[in-house]
Amino acid sequence: MSSEMEFSTTSKPIPASGWRGLQGLFLYKNFWFYPAFLKGALHARDHFQAQPTDIFLCSSMKTGTTWLKALSFTIATRGHRPSDDGSDMTTVSLRTAVPHDCIPFLEFHEYSTAVTGSEIPLFASHLPYTCLPKSVIHSDCKIVYICRDPKDTFVSMWFFLRKLNLSSHGPYWEHILGYWEASIRRPEKILFLKYEDLVEDTQLWVKKLAEFFGCPFSAGGEREGVVKECSFESLRDLEVNKSGKHEKRGRVIENSAYFRKGVVGDWRNYLSDEMGKKIDVIMEEKLMGPGFTF
Repeated sequence: MSSEMEFSTTSKPIPASGWRGLQGLFLYKNFWFYPAFLKGALHARDHFQAQPTDIFLCSSMKTGTTWLKALSFTIATRGHRPSDDGSDMTTVSLRTAVPHDCIPFLEFHEYSTAVTGSEIPLFASHLPYTCLPKSVIHSDCKIVYICRDPKDTFVSMWFFLRKLNLSSHGPYWEHILGYWEASIRRPEKILFLKYEDLVEDTQLWVKKLAEFFGCPFSAGGEREGVVKECSFESLRDLEVNKSGKHEKRGRVIENSAYFRKGVVGDWRNYLSDEMGKKIDVIMEEKLMGPGFTF
């Protein structure tokens, strides 16, 4: 069955009386999707063929994706930096492109534009684990998954969506659980990390990322250089991220939208303790069985 046919026959629209968004929602594998994201997921399922050397950076929206992309891109391409004579270089650079233009999103049909020059093909996806193409799950490729405290994710998402009026899918806890349980089954192929841990000890996790990618650092100074180059402040202050724009699925997005604060616990500036507690109770209830905690 083609992705177009399945989109119209097996995905379930949410009743209009229960949703007042600008678009309808569709249920697919227990996740609610906006139409554009679901079509992208089905297209990738039908057409993308993962290779054993591929590495996927997976996440829900606003959980540290931009930072993870910057770190991973810098780690994987550090032997292919631009040179004066134009040799030995990648087609893009963090100095001239937002991290989202450096690593293609699977569900946005961008995989044909993967960066050349990197020894390690990198791809990104916001798709839940169960919605990834079978070739990704069953091949020998690797996955890095990052999650974030749902309260900070909520606030970050709210600010971001004020500009776009668009999200991708839900529920968030199911997104986490899919990758968490898969990482327990396949720890050698799926690296699960938390945004808060990455903030607390960036150098440690950059070291782990490089080892997981199969390109460990030869010296501590090299690792420190990557951490400094990809710090939130360094990325935010690049001219391309202060004034640049890029296009995703027909929408023009200001690059600065990806660099608001990036701090842990920022939710306290926008949510009351009571609101935070309600979110905590929901997450604890949903995640208690599998043993995952924030």
